[in-house]
Amino acid sequence: MLPTYINSRLRVLALAAVLAPVAFSCSKDLDQSPSYLASPEVVYRDPEQIQQVLARLYGTLSVSGQNGGIDRSDLSFIPADYANYLRAYWKMQELTSDEAIIAWGDAGLPELNTNTWNADNQFIRGMYEKIFFQVSGCNDFLRNTTDEQLASRGITGASADQVRQYRAEVRFLRALSYYHALDLFGSVPFADETFQVGSGALPTQISRADLFAFIESELKAIEGSLGAPRQPGYARADQACCWTLLTKLYLNAQVYTGTARNTEAVTYANKVLAPSSGYQLSSTYRFLFLADNNTSAARNEIILPVVNDGLRTQSFGNTTFLVHASVGGSMSATEAGVNGGWFGIRAKSNLVDLFPAGGTSTDARALFYTAGQTKQINSISSFNDGYASTKWRNVTSTGLPGSGFPPAGNGDFVDTDYPLFRLADVQLMYAEAVLRGGTGGTAGTALSQVNAVRARANATPLVAVSLQDILDERGRELYWEGHRRTDLIRFGKFATGYNWPFKGGVAAGKDIEPFRTVFPLPNTDLVANPNLKQNTGY
Repeated sequence: MLPTYINSRLRVLALAAVLAPVAFSCSKDLDQSPSYLASPEVVYRDPEQIQQVLARLYGTLSVSGQNGGIDRSDLSFIPADYANYLRAYWKMQELTSDEAIIAWGDAGLPELNTNTWNADNQFIRGMYEKIFFQVSGCNDFLRNTTDEQLASRGITGASADQVRQYRAEVRFLRALSYYHALDLFGSVPFADETFQVGSGALPTQISRADLFAFIESELKAIEGSLGAPRQPGYARADQACCWTLLTKLYLNAQVYTGTARNTEAVTYANKVLAPSSGYQLSSTYRFLFLADNNTSAARNEIILPVVNDGLRTQSFGNTTFLVHASVGGSMSATEAGVNGGWFGIRAKSNLVDLFPAGGTSTDARALFYTAGQTKQINSISSFNDGYASTKWRNVTSTGLPGSGFPPAGNGDFVDTDYPLFRLADVQLMYAEAVLRGGTGGTAGTALSQVNAVRARANATPLVAVSLQDILDERGRELYWEGHRRTDLIRFGKFATGYNWPFKGGVAAGKDIEPFRTVFPLPNTDLVANPNLKQNTGY
């Protein structure tokens, strides 16, 4: 079984060709990188090194580069902590929505806070570049692990079979990144493993509908090759991950292609929800966002985590960012399991108002810190403007600090894994797809799925459920988990007809241009690749 990269001491010698050759280690005692640059012929001849490349591809979601990206980032144009895949994705999904605002003034952040970005925004470029860095790495892996390549390098039998499963996982990772490209940017440059690196050709642009079709076909093609739910091991792509991503793809099909696919969304949600898949809601909501969510009851709900480790995965992105940046004002950093707060992210009043009594209700998901904080945000740069949140913490379910806290570490880095996919999300997607007319489910089951999520939070059961109820419930259940921008767009509430603080650059909020439902392609890529055409409006 492939150990997750946070629990193993791996060194990837090269990703070859489209990726610059790199040395990867999860802890500083393995910083002794080889002085040579290994070729694909060396790396992909050795099953152990092939496994290490797979680990590095999973790691791209969590760390910013080699040595965690602290001093050797995958991207050279932007600070390593800004280039973290998950940190960049979170900002684009949350700061642009009604859920979160950040106090910092780094160039590009104020424009995300106020929905006024342009094609030179460094955070948008960071997300775009990291997506295609990952796609390139996946393409390289697939290009070098065909049956013909394996046979020519003497990899046969059980070793070859294992690599074939790795290939399915890598195709999933590539589909995941292309899904992010589809959702965030729409029409983007496209290349798969057949693209001839070094030929002088540049990738052509694929339409949003055609990219949707590619992702759909890839996920369906690998479904039978991935391990059964929960079988390959924690934090590895399995069939449930594939089904969850297909559910998301189909639920948003109207946005991406102009054609609703809600019946297919119900079909794949049902696969995840089947008892045979083995997932269960965590008994306690907040366990999902604590340092031991990989071993507590939360593990039974998490379908796909992005893993983190306070000693072996030292990056200022991922949940290290979410825990530190949530702490400020009179909050205790020690109670959050870190050595200090970054005075960054707070909740917008719209999020607080989703909960009864202004966020102070008995709903277990209302994890707000109000002492010294005002609900109203008058100044973006003041941490005390806006309620803070204690949702993300680096303490265990039994109250102990994470492994990176003194004396083992300095308190900078956290253990909390990020639940990219989890069961409650699928339950709510099922209910929404049924309400949108998808067949294969019932209104009664949709209501029971929503009420199961609410029951875990000690919220009063609903007697009936509407689409607005679903949107509100997704806000209460999934806030600050990177879903909200996509949800608001799907419900037609992102650009017009619904406002939040500083949307459009004014304190009360205002409608923004409809073209902002997708981000611009970075100007740097338009200059580099004349095959590309900018998204409308930018």
